[in-house]
Amino acid sequence: MVKETGKNDQKMISDLADLLTEKGLSEIEIEKSGLRIKVVKNIAPTMVSAAPQTVAANDAVAPNAAPGTSAVEGIAANHPGAIASPMVGTAYRAAEPGAPPFIEVGSVVNEGDTILIIEAMKTMNHIPAPRSGTISSILVEDGQPIEYGEALVILE
Repeated sequence: MVKETGKNDQKMISDLADLLTEKGLSEIEIEKSGLRIKVVKNIAPTMVSAAPQTVAANDAVAPNAAPGTSAVEGIAANHPGAIASPMVGTAYRAAEPGAPPFIEVGSVVNEGDTILIIEAMKTMNHIPAPRSGTISSILVEDGQPIEYGEALVILE
């Protein structure tokens, strides 16, 4: 049986949706008085055929923007060579478990070379290098959940 939502429930849903945007979350769930509400941002993954955009300074994560974000991560996100995630998903540094990673710190990559894979909704999306250069920093761990716009690597 589906319970009809009243004005208070609709207000709660609206407040949760606003909180998603305000905090940069992709989903939130709450249970109150036997009513469970889950609000999810509809972020449809797309196959990456073009190079991902570099993080712009005004889109980057500030050093103290989120709990658990270190100053180093915030600075790296503001770096002009930061390559941002084009989607929400799980980052993988290798094609499969036990395989060598696509890149290491110091790796020289050519434009179009795969630097990571992001799994989104059971689809493996190869993330290409947007330009040639040297990987100076890798900002994600293998199997780490990532958000849209999160800095993945620094390409010098």
